[in-house]
Amino acid sequence: MEKSIHKPNMTLFRRQALEWSRAPSISRAVQILKGLTDFANYAFAFLIILTLNFVLPRLMPGDPLEAIYGEEAMVVMTPQLEADIIQRFSLDQSLSEQFSSYLWALLHGDLGYSYYYNDQVMNVIMGFLPWTLLLAGSALIISTLIGLVLGIESGYLRGKALDKMLLASLMFLNGFPDFFVGILLLLFFGVIWGMVPLSGALTPYSDLTGLALVSDILHHLATPLTALVLVWITSTYLLTRNTMISTLKDGFITTAKAKGCRVGDIKYKHAGRNSLLPVVTSTGLHIPHVLTGALFVEIVFAYPGVGLLLYNSLLTRDYPLIQGILLMVTVTVLFVNLSMDLLYHKLDPRVCRAR
Repeated sequence: MEKSIHKPNMTLFRRQALEWSRAPSISRAVQILKGLTDFANYAFAFLIILTLNFVLPRLMPGDPLEAIYGEEAMVVMTPQLEADIIQRFSLDQSLSEQFSSYLWALLHGDLGYSYYYNDQVMNVIMGFLPWTLLLAGSALIISTLIGLVLGIESGYLRGKALDKMLLASLMFLNGFPDFFVGILLLLFFGVIWGMVPLSGALTPYSDLTGLALVSDILHHLATPLTALVLVWITSTYLLTRNTMISTLKDGFITTAKAKGCRVGDIKYKHAGRNSLLPVVTSTGLHIPHVLTGALFVEIVFAYPGVGLLLYNSLLTRDYPLIQGILLMVTVTVLFVNLSMDLLYHKLDPRVCRAR
């Protein structure tokens, strides 16, 4: 009897709470609160990254000056010069003072001074960054477009010969790392057949301009770009294919077929368009992996991007430059993840109500 009395009250309470949560003002306040919480989480992660980026190089054993300049330079270095260098790099300060100076410099856009390149870290990175953006950005756009088209065609022809051939071929390519594919392409097209340059992004001392310069850049870009596209295309292809297979089972596709719509319209305007949302989200989340994946390909082809710069900074133990590159990569990862998190709520409002 007691249950029969309280049960309707609980049901009424839940119903009122649900209606209250669906009110426009309350819903808007909940969305703002969630956005602030997400931003606070990213800000906390950024603070941790800053701390680790500062502390880890200083935990390495040995004398910092010896690690920077080597044992030979320390032998001939005068005490006055050693004292000037220690004061210049703030090595005479406590760890907390160094961290405060590090944060203050970051607020002014100062990432430090590169010992090896004898220039500001920001200037050095900006000199190499455009080549990485050209390589990684082109590979991301091309692989996404090709994977999208192949996924739509393969999903529409599920079980047919073309679908089986594409699925087997791309799954086979996906089993190889991008740098290994790059080594194979460099070996065959560069060493054996001599069709592409073996290194660099430009022909040294060529003084090319106009279309000749563009052609030379594309000639050097072709092989590393192909290596990245061949490996990255699989993820977009598989996601599009699986989404197409699910979308083709929906009722509006049956209606479109019954109305006599053309096959191309059904594939691209109806099913393909409704398969874009997961692909857009996946592409955005793939951007951080694009930056890290391009690093190894740049090393293989000696392409003058941030990957080769990081490799050289490790060889020369240029710690400020290493810190600057890693900070740039991690900040890019956080920014892209935050942007995609906010964009996804705009593309699919159902996510805001998902619990």
